[in-house]
Amino acid sequence: MLEGIIRESISKSINKALRNDGYLIANIYGKGAQNIHCAFKKNDFIRALKAKSGIIFQVNVDGKVLDVVVQEYQKDPVTSEILHVDLLLVQKGVLTNFKIPVITEGSAIGIKNKGVLLFSKKRISVRCKPEDLVDNIKLDVTKLDVGDTILVRDLDEIPNIKIVEKPNVAIVGVIKAK
Repeated sequence: MLEGIIRESISKSINKALRNDGYLIANIYGKGAQNIHCAFKKNDFIRALKAKSGIIFQVNVDGKVLDVVVQEYQKDPVTSEILHVDLLLVQKGVLTNFKIPVITEGSAIGIKNKGVLLFSKKRISVRCKPEDLVDNIKLDVTKLDVGDTILVRDLDEIPNIKIVEKPNVAIVGVIKAK
């Protein structure tokens, strides 16, 4: 489980000092809950994210175990180092917006016909309760030829999950290679 510390002050100088000590600045927030300003060891955080099996994972901050989801993160544009992360507190029975990753299955026909598989959206925004949340959305791309795309409206309906994206948004497609 990921261990974190509470940040007493949210000033720029304190944040800079924490970053220099190897900490990742984080905020944990949720509907009707008090915001928690905290920090995690950067390497431990990255290791915990890679090791997690689903979208939801647990953190221990100030002796409290919390279920959270990564809502947003900020990266340094030059070094691609993670600077800040926003964690959403998962509350049972509360409708919440989540971003579910998209995973492709199979090899598209269009790749053999000199095409390239292009992801337009790697995550789909959905609204559901945490207990109904799925870990990922699987798409079968074996029938995609050059010029074909899979749109949001082409997705199978998932019970108790409402897709928030516009129906005409492309998720994955095969384009002609130059």
